[in-house]
Amino acid sequence: MLATSFSAVLVRASTAPAMVLVLYRVIMASLLLCPLILTKQRKEWKDTISKRMYLLPLLSGVFLGLHFSSYFTSLHYTSIASAVVLADLEVFFVALAMLVFFKERIPGKAWVGILLAFLGSLTIAATDAGGSGGSNVLKGDFLALLAACWMSVYTMIGKVCRKSMTTTVYTFLVYSSAAITVLTILLFRRVPLFGYDPVNYWIAFGLAVVCTLFGHSVFSWGLKYEKASFISTAKMLDPVFASSLGVIFLQEIPPVMVIVGGCVVIFGIYYYSRYQ
Repeated sequence: MLATSFSAVLVRASTAPAMVLVLYRVIMASLLLCPLILTKQRKEWKDTISKRMYLLPLLSGVFLGLHFSSYFTSLHYTSIASAVVLADLEVFFVALAMLVFFKERIPGKAWVGILLAFLGSLTIAATDAGGSGGSNVLKGDFLALLAACWMSVYTMIGKVCRKSMTTTVYTFLVYSSAAITVLTILLFRRVPLFGYDPVNYWIAFGLAVVCTLFGHSVFSWGLKYEKASFISTAKMLDPVFASSLGVIFLQEIPPVMVIVGGCVVIFGIYYYSRYQ
């Protein structure tokens, strides 16, 4: 989560549209994984995994691309606060789906931890007064909620794939598929893909290495050993670490309620881990 939270600092320094950075990010992440795919994972790639099994991570990448598109688009219509809180609803979608489809139950005390973490996230978001307002707020809220749905499907597919597939092969397929999905969306919207300041390419490289390979890939690795609901709960640390990094790199001192909310998030995740 610490690695993933660096995206807030890196994106702040960019001048290109967020979705263009996402495209560069997932393309670079895929390219960086290619040497491992061609050497260390070559046997798994050719012999171990059935052709049908390759379809699941490709589908997972589509949902990851849709998540990025929905979330970043929602920020044009609603406040950051609303988008963050609605995106955090992923944990509830994942917990419910894992119960229905995989009979993965969560103890009552662990649910208290999830609710505490969500309450802390809500407290952090409540300090945001940057709502864009207007008649499109509901549209933005719907897109943010849709982003949570897409991310929950991505997480659940990852849980299935990681039972028989290594992290390297799975994430390579996911990021490649996400790149195609995001590229398709950008072309449909007629967003220019090039012509931005050179610094944006370095920022995208940082996003690929730090936030993607040491962030999202670690989530995928953890899905083999932890419950999907725990991975989703841990993601609520994003605003906590992002605020802390803002202090270090941008000298942005968070309001008192952000600090209070951050403490509640941390305690909620600790409580969940203890009783799960």
